[in-house]
Amino acid sequence: MRLVPALIVLSALSFPAIAQLDTIRMPPVATRLSDADSARILAELQLRESDKPVREMKGWTKPKTVALLTDSPERTAWLREVAPGVDIIPIPRPMDALKLVTANVDALVGVCNKPVVALAPKAKWVHVGSAGVNECLDSPRIASGEVLLTNMQRVYGPPMAEHVIALTFALARNFPYFDALQRKGEWNQTGLPFENFMELQGKTMLIVGLGGIGTEVAKRAQALGMNVIATRNSGREGPSYVSYVGLSSELPDLISKADVVMNATPLTPGTDNLFNAAMFARMKPTAFFINVGRGQQVNQPDLIAALEKKVIAGAAIDVADPEPLPKDHPLWKAPNLIITPHVSSFSGERMDRFWVVLRENLKRYVAGDKMLSVVDVKRGY
Repeated sequence: MRLVPALIVLSALSFPAIAQLDTIRMPPVATRLSDADSARILAELQLRESDKPVREMKGWTKPKTVALLTDSPERTAWLREVAPGVDIIPIPRPMDALKLVTANVDALVGVCNKPVVALAPKAKWVHVGSAGVNECLDSPRIASGEVLLTNMQRVYGPPMAEHVIALTFALARNFPYFDALQRKGEWNQTGLPFENFMELQGKTMLIVGLGGIGTEVAKRAQALGMNVIATRNSGREGPSYVSYVGLSSELPDLISKADVVMNATPLTPGTDNLFNAAMFARMKPTAFFINVGRGQQVNQPDLIAALEKKVIAGAAIDVADPEPLPKDHPLWKAPNLIITPHVSSFSGERMDRFWVVLRENLKRYVAGDKMLSVVDVKRGY
């Protein structure tokens, strides 16, 4: 695959998991973005393009019926513009897919899980509305590679990166401690020694998983004067603002060098339970751990123990296992832990990116062109 060139001009172009649209009232967004805005968004995302057109892939024929996620009749009309001659089945909410998807559907756009895919045995393409594809891979037809799978990689990178930086500042400046004081109405400047406050300039951030999200975090951390190191599974290549990129096997060594450890890896067999007691023991006792990947990647009892025993100085998580986290779960009472409820990807701007990518891949599939953000189902991302 190759990256879409940054200066290409495209015509007629147009979150946590998209299932959260069922419960979250989304902010108003433009339903009809201009061609120029769509081209700008795609250029900024620098999405991977498949090596060959989809028309040359096994099993492709121009789809007759596509079921796709949409949020309004106006949006549906905008999406139909790039799929001439195709019968579009609008899905207002992901939960509606189970009653709207039929056996003659040739593609599913924006919704993916095992029950829905089973309703569409003819479907040859699925575009998932999130960056993570774990629910999709539960489908045997997708896991086998029979169905082309694309996703929303990089779409949520900017807000998630800003969320990570916000959590980093909150830990470095002891916001959990001062939040507790505020709730008690207590003004106390002497409760913590000076050395408990971390200046980020000159400190080292380790990004575990230098993908789209990790790269956005790295850019911001380096701008703050931090030294950024990273791991990635695919190789040692990285942007200039990352001083060292190691392979995933180097994590046990690199984690001991970091003042802030941030996880943004996809959930795979290799990352399941990756952060456990042994890994926390390798961290500096003054270091912070931040997770915006998946809850299953962290051994939560080990994280609680590491915080209680001050093996690490603090942590912040935007994901947990299970979700929602039960009210009586011990994580709620862990010391110096910040919990946000899987909201790191939230922003109004992300929805523009979401719809542009969805529309562009719909346009490309119908035309038989090269696709964006094709998932390697063997890798799981």
